[in-house]
Amino acid sequence: QVPLVESGGGLVQTKGSLRLSCAASLQPFGPNSMGWFRQAPGKEREFVATISWSGGTTYYAGAVEGRFTISRDNAKKTVYLEMNDLKPEDTAIYYCALDSGTASLLKVATPDEVDYWGQGTQVTVSS
Repeated sequence: QVPLVESGGGLVQTKGSLRLSCAASLQPFGPNSMGWFRQAPGKEREFVATISWSGGTTYYAGAVEGRFTISRDNAKKTVYLEMNDLKPEDTAIYYCALDSGTASLLKVATPDEVDYWGQGTQVTVSS
């Protein structure tokens, strides 16, 4: 069974919005931190946002702060990424991540250091 499954990606116009979801099937589920990373063609995977187990601590990359919002529902084992005012440079495959460490450590983790990754969902923003 795939531990993390993303959904909600798609094609949207500039200044449009999308909401990504990532559902976990892990047992036990927590505590953990979760987050979103993205990878554009020809570029390395980069941090987008992370959130603590309680949801009380969040971190954002500068490029998305003020436009994206990360949230989670532990009862549903799901993390969300609300993306507004999308720009063509947001085009990428978005990956969900789950780790037993803190949200601050997750945001700087290398791909090999993260406990679980989703399979990714494509987000394309047309100009």
